Amino acid sequence: MAKKIKKVVLAYSGGLDTSVIVRWLIETYDCEVICFAADVGQKEELTGLRQKALRTGASKIYIEDLREEFARDFVFPALRANAIYEGTYLLGTSLARPLIAKRQIEIAQKEKADSVCHGSTGKGNDQVRFELTYIALNPKINIIAAWKDDHWTFDSRESMFDYAEKHNIPLPLTKDKPYSSDRNLLHISHEGAILEDTWAEPPEDIFVLTQSPEAAPDKPVYVEIDFVKGNPVAIDGKKMSPAKLMDRINLLAGANGVGRVDMVENRFVGMKSRGVYETPGGTVLWAAHRAVESITMDREVMLMRDSLIPKYAQLVYNGFWYAPEMRTLQAYIDATQENVTGTARMKLYKGNCIVVGRKSPFSLYSEAFATFEKDEVYNQKDAIGFIRLNGLRLRIKKMMKK
Repeated sequence: MAKKIKKVVLAYSGGLDTSVIVRWLIETYDCEVICFAADVGQKEELTGLRQKALRTGASKIYIEDLREEFARDFVFPALRANAIYEGTYLLGTSLARPLIAKRQIEIAQKEKADSVCHGSTGKGNDQVRFELTYIALNPKINIIAAWKDDHWTFDSRESMFDYAEKHNIPLPLTKDKPYSSDRNLLHISHEGAILEDTWAEPPEDIFVLTQSPEAAPDKPVYVEIDFVKGNPVAIDGKKMSPAKLMDRINLLAGANGVGRVDMVENRFVGMKSRGVYETPGGTVLWAAHRAVESITMDREVMLMRDSLIPKYAQLVYNGFWYAPEMRTLQAYIDATQENVTGTARMKLYKGNCIVVGRKSPFSLYSEAFATFEKDEVYNQKDAIGFIRLNGLRLRIKKMMKK
């Protein structure tokens, strides 16, 4: 017999899984279902969500605008860290999940719900991100992970489509085009169907945020991005809120074909998966941020920070946003950004994002030191002893062999 559940707050997107789960929760647990949809930049995906949730059986739905919080408190901290997973993935979905789960827990407390539920599968990363956040913020909450529940009888997306048709549940997907997509201010991801064949090129019709490089304008676009302490604050001299800035740079970069990534990544659970990502604005901001850092950060501080990027990205990817080691790591990252203030000038052209200029009031770059022309600040003969001392161990090693 099913465990007695009275009230559940479901992380609801209106996609195939969560659309079916609303009805499944009611049938399985005879409970009240409250849906929660976080607006983290899905755009038109939120259209009609309220009516759909209520029609499917939910007693209530929260649709909350979290775009500014997402950009300010999740995207920008990761940008300050130059976080990138396995050298390619800018962590779009990974960064949104802890925010959604945090707000879900807050709504559960407000509604006096005894349970929370998500629709992530037992094969993926999102299940970990949701559940680790639940545990970190409310260890006593009951967690219903539908795909891992003993009462879950669906074994494929095909069976879920059949269930949805039986109960007249409208879906954003069709059997002929069953791509799984997740969109927010930072990116949109595409998985499933033909993309599960790692040799197959992604069809052009799946792309949403980016123009194909071939069809992008023949004339390059130049854009200047201002940073203050590692955070982007203005585009072409116009100050904007974090979310508005993300929207603007997404449009500029996407129109020029910037930000497409096709990768096979290592999931936390141990398997490899293929994902196609569009991260137009994030790609430009990442490159621009590094450009400003290049003239403002001390060499050894940058080296140490860069050594921590893989660990930071791994923690985010694996769902440990609220872990104590993450808080400690973020504090160090933010300390390195104290003087990362300045402007980067970027050239966007047919899928390329090129740094063409950088300046800062805190620049450590000195033309007087770096020049190949005559100078009065650097004695080149000083390098003789410098090289001899650094080569001493190499000399000793070779001498010992003889």
